[in-house]
Amino acid sequence: MLKEYRTIREVAGPLMLVEQVEGVKYGELVEIALASGERRRGRVLEVSGDKALVQLFEGSAGLNLTRASVKFLGKTLELPVSLDLLGGIFDGLGRPRGKTPPVVPEKRLDINGSPINPWARDYPSEFIQTGISAIDGLNTLVRGQKLPIFSGAGLPHSQLAAQIARQARVRGTDEAFAVVFGAMGITFEEANFFIEEFRRTGALGRTVLFLNLANDPAIERISTPRVALTAAEYLAYERDMHVLVILTDMTNYCEALREVSAARKEVPGRRGYPGYLYTDLATIYERAGRIKGKKGSITQIPILTMPEDDKTHPIPDLTGYITEGQIILSRDLHRKGIYPPIDVLPSLSRLKDKGIGAGKTREDHADTMNQLYAAYARGKEAKELAVILGEAALSETDKIFARFADAFEDQYVRQGVEENRSIEETLDLGWKLLALLPRRELKRIRDEYLDRYLPAQGAGEPGGSGAQGAAAVQAG
Repeated sequence: MLKEYRTIREVAGPLMLVEQVEGVKYGELVEIALASGERRRGRVLEVSGDKALVQLFEGSAGLNLTRASVKFLGKTLELPVSLDLLGGIFDGLGRPRGKTPPVVPEKRLDINGSPINPWARDYPSEFIQTGISAIDGLNTLVRGQKLPIFSGAGLPHSQLAAQIARQARVRGTDEAFAVVFGAMGITFEEANFFIEEFRRTGALGRTVLFLNLANDPAIERISTPRVALTAAEYLAYERDMHVLVILTDMTNYCEALREVSAARKEVPGRRGYPGYLYTDLATIYERAGRIKGKKGSITQIPILTMPEDDKTHPIPDLTGYITEGQIILSRDLHRKGIYPPIDVLPSLSRLKDKGIGAGKTREDHADTMNQLYAAYARGKEAKELAVILGEAALSETDKIFARFADAFEDQYVRQGVEENRSIEETLDLGWKLLALLPRRELKRIRDEYLDRYLPAQGAGEPGGSGAQGAAAVQAG
């Protein structure tokens, strides 16, 4: 029989202090019964002697200190798991939302997960095709990787997240692929967009959605990514599925963390965020990966909006330290009407070299990737120089690179929301664009690949202008 306490000392925001408690443990689940008969939940944040600090999931509005009672349930917050999760829509604590029926559980798992022994981790090495050229061709996603998307207010990260979730697949395998989508602090309009998008395209059957809306309790956002990752771990390590986890928006998660920290009167760190923000984010990001002896894997794409588009803000800054690269969305490309507005030069996938090449994508992938990067960077420099000195100050070669940069953005980076390019289509498009340049400038590609893949109507002989290639690309 669980003991009932009526010793609530004080309430401050989402926190409640209970006195004269016995045998209470950190992280334990709490049930609060209000005088109206309403029941709310919380969890123990801190225990000191006979005092317990409780974090309330549903907030403290309407809570009467003298008439409310508290029970400590002797267990942590758990998620019921089974294959019934697939196709379901749940709230931020894992409770069914809308018409989703309750999950008939095979078991219940602690949402905090179990730490993975570093020795048991397997190195990510298998290519995941997202169908988006700027990612597949230049910032390749590898199975078991954590690759965040850095966005800004008003940029189309929601559309990009839905497109990746819809199109992503592991090539060359017949193994089951699932998507776990965790959303924190999103509007009803955004939630409806994701639900209808997955439903329309038939992707909902392999997707699990956990939605914490903007009008849901902010404290619930702290649990949402952990609930989503618990579902992913069950599907990956017990059901041998390849699982892609998309978490949006991690900025809202960090704001909720700051709210709790302020209520606890902790000494603030940078920009008011708690000093343990790095450690806390690591407990989420490090739940991605592959485990030796397990067929399944968890690949993670966290999405965060950078306040004021500031890459040095604590949230993107710390995220960059923990994860294996970043995809950065550009406001300038968005203004030009380019979708997806991925800025490939500052973007990075640290594991891309492990997931490309013969037998994974194609033998010429690494060389063309390096050449496209170099040519685009030079083209951007030429365009910036033309703004300062005028186009007349550019050499003929610089003018060719400037035209290449425009064509690259317009044809390689730009693609439709419904356009799903195979890696072969992406690589062939890269070669088509490289035909704009004189062959003598293609210094990062081996001659054998130039002879095999460079279009015949391209730059032609060394020293050529590349004008024929430009005409061919524009005609294409």
